[in-house]
Amino acid sequence: MENMFDLTGKVAIVTGSTKGIGRAIAEQLALHGAKVVISSRKADACEIVTNEINEALGDKRAITIPCHIGYKEQLQALIDETRNQLGKIDILVCNAAVNPFYGSMADIPDSAFEKILDSNVKSNHWLCQMVLPEMVERKDGVIMIVSSVGGLHGSPVLGTYGISKAADMQLARNIACEYGPHNIRANAIAPGLVRTDFAKALWEDPETLRMSTANAFLRRIGEPQEIGGVAVFLASSAGSFVTGQTLAVDGGR
Repeated sequence: MENMFDLTGKVAIVTGSTKGIGRAIAEQLALHGAKVVISSRKADACEIVTNEINEALGDKRAITIPCHIGYKEQLQALIDETRNQLGKIDILVCNAAVNPFYGSMADIPDSAFEKILDSNVKSNHWLCQMVLPEMVERKDGVIMIVSSVGGLHGSPVLGTYGISKAADMQLARNIACEYGPHNIRANAIAPGLVRTDFAKALWEDPETLRMSTANAFLRRIGEPQEIGGVAVFLASSAGSFVTGQTLAVDGGR
């Protein structure tokens, strides 16, 4: 029998992995055998997560490579330094994202619109461009883009964020279409409401939380580790026939 969730020997980059969903994904990938790159803007925040993973697993399972996803040269440095230290990149998880504006799309400043699309779409496109050549050469690779259920329906207050997350779904589909013949899989994960700082306004108050989860079949909020488990599935041989999909992980919303 084979452990289809074993990631031993794999190298994974997870952007925005110092807290919330990104951290949970990195932790779960490491727990299942992968070496993970912890990356966000602040090196000290990265080091905390890296050290905790390594202390828990008794192995140098994680390394720190800080990166601001808004700068292409920093993204390239993230890729280059990962190859320098770990030799290859098997798994790319594009998780880092921003949402600097809450309100009607009629009122969003151009600067906020551009920042959302640059950080949530263009940076992911750049990262994928950077890792795909080696995956093609190796005839193996997995790309995951953390999208959102916000990309599946409209919103009166998160419109541009939803546009960016819908674009991420299409980015994953296009990569799956183009690179499937090279044995490269690409999927989007679309979390619903998860207990993260990013979504704190929707769950911190009990009444707001009740309303936020009223339309979900499970009638509860999700936890970051539940998204981490989905990432392990998609990264491993357990998910080897899944590509070009958007997997909604939202408690049945």
